[in-house]
Amino acid sequence: MNTNEKFVITISRELGSGGHTIAQKLAEKMGVRLYDKELIKQLSERFNLNQTSIERLKAQKKNWMSDFVRLVFPAPAPTSFTAAEPIHTKREYDPEVTTDDIFLAETEILRGLAEEGSCVIAGRSGFFALKDCPNKVDIFITASRENRIARVMRKQNLSREMAEEDIDRVDMARENYIKRYAGVSRYDARNYHLTINVDGMTEDQAVDVILAYCNAQPMM
Repeated sequence: MNTNEKFVITISRELGSGGHTIAQKLAEKMGVRLYDKELIKQLSERFNLNQTSIERLKAQKKNWMSDFVRLVFPAPAPTSFTAAEPIHTKREYDPEVTTDDIFLAETEILRGLAEEGSCVIAGRSGFFALKDCPNKVDIFITASRENRIARVMRKQNLSREMAEEDIDRVDMARENYIKRYAGVSRYDARNYHLTINVDGMTEDQAVDVILAYCNAQPMM
């Protein structure tokens, strides 16, 4: 991947693996924007972006996403990640509830964001939605079940039983979502350029692994 040109890094992850925080730190370190489920939802709802309106905007101008990005997402500066890790909410762990129209709109939003500039995308089946995007690296973050349970228990202040229920529920929902729209399993390593098991690894170390991999790739 050529980091001197516009690039995209997609991060798919298991609940409790710390993948979202890794994506956050990676974006901070590279000085690019991070787009995730909540930000894409905010963008879609604030500007009432659906498949029909997006097609109309695309017909009007090539860089249809530019104005929205400037309004909603301030440009970041390259820096070390120092902010406190956000507190996860129950809402983040809810299963995917979507329709074909929402999926198509989100896919177009992702493509527009990727065209706008270099970015890190967490979730939202980015590896599939942006499958034809040049200069892209797709990454999957995983961890052992025990470590995932421990993290969810700690972050959510849940009992072990409730943490296991959350993990099983979200795993199934995300797998069904990917199978429905991408026609593949999210656990198939062939979907990604790099899969990282973060057991015994800090989030910063995982970021360093990703950066080393990206810098080692031949320029595309």
